[in-house]
Amino acid sequence: MTRPRLVPDPTGGQVMITRFDCPGLLAMLVVLLLHKRVARDVRRYASGFIAVVSHHDWRTRTVLSISLWRDLDSVYSMGQVDRHVAVTRIPRRLGIATRCGVFCYVGGWLDVMFGPPAKSMSPLAEAVPPAAVDVSHEAVAAPATIT
Repeated sequence: MTRPRLVPDPTGGQVMITRFDCPGLLAMLVVLLLHKRVARDVRRYASGFIAVVSHHDWRTRTVLSISLWRDLDSVYSMGQVDRHVAVTRIPRRLGIATRCGVFCYVGGWLDVMFGPPAKSMSPLAEAVPPAAVDVSHEAVAAPATIT
């Protein structure tokens, strides 16, 4: 079996995940409150921003912030949001460990799971009229593995 070649497409959308490992419940509450407040400003002032959600686990005192962006250039527009820039200094002062990853679009699920010739567009791209995408069994007959 041949493996599909997955090529990142920065124009196909970005998913940014930031993890906050909080030392206690009070610090976790601060993160959740700040996240809600900063998200409003990011919606207003960052270009290409699509959505954000937070997931929290009270038992492990972990907060995940998951945001969706139109393209890679959009991610950089967070630097124009004054409140976001200001609050990035707070977690360290509260003893909160943070880490973040940016995940780039590499293809539709058929491309990733089964390799070409299936072609699709990013779910984060602007909607266009449905195109003739071959999703027949012939297009997905040869499974491939991903490394």
